[in-house]
Amino acid sequence: MNPIKVVIAGGPGTGKTSIINHLKERGFLCFDEISRQVTLQARKDGIEQLFLTEPLLFSEKLLEGRLQQFKDAGKATESVVFLDRGLPDVLAYMDYIGDKYPQYFIDVCNTNTYDFVFVLAPWQEIFTSDSERYENFEQAIEIHKHLLKTYMRFGYQLIDVPFGSIEDRSDFILKELNIQ
Repeated sequence: MNPIKVVIAGGPGTGKTSIINHLKERGFLCFDEISRQVTLQARKDGIEQLFLTEPLLFSEKLLEGRLQQFKDAGKATESVVFLDRGLPDVLAYMDYIGDKYPQYFIDVCNTNTYDFVFVLAPWQEIFTSDSERYENFEQAIEIHKHLLKTYMRFGYQLIDVPFGSIEDRSDFILKELNIQ
C-alpha cells in the first residue's frame, strides 16, 4: 500500500495543528508538527532557544524528524495520511532567516515528495504567540511568502484553504481529496 501523503502547510498560527487534531478526531492518521518537540527537548538539554542559537542544528533535527515521518507515512496501511508541515518547510524557514543549508536539504526535498499540499494563509484573528512560537504576525506573513516560494520551487501545486471554522476547513480539504 502506498498511502496518499497530504501536507497541511502554512506559517505560524494559521490553524494547522487545529485542523490536524480535528482530522485525528475524525479517524484519520495524522503526523504532528515536530518543531515543538525539538524545542522542548533542547530546553531539557539546557538550550533555551535552539532555533535562535543554532538554527542549522535545529533545522537538521527538523529535517531528520520530518523525513522519518515521511517514511512512516509511506508504511501506513491507511489510504491517506496527513502531515502537519512537510520537508520543504525546513528550507523555507532557513531562507526566511537568511541562513545557508547543505545540498542534502534540497536533495531530501527532491526525493521525498508529497501527493498534495494544502496551504493556510496568515489569519490575524486566530494568530497567537506562545513560548515555542517566536514570530509575530508580520513575520508570519513573511514566512508564508517563503513557504509558497519554496513549495513551488519543488513543483507542488498548492491548494489554498479558505478561512472558516476548523470543521469547514477540514471539510474543504477532504472534499478536495474526494474523501467524505
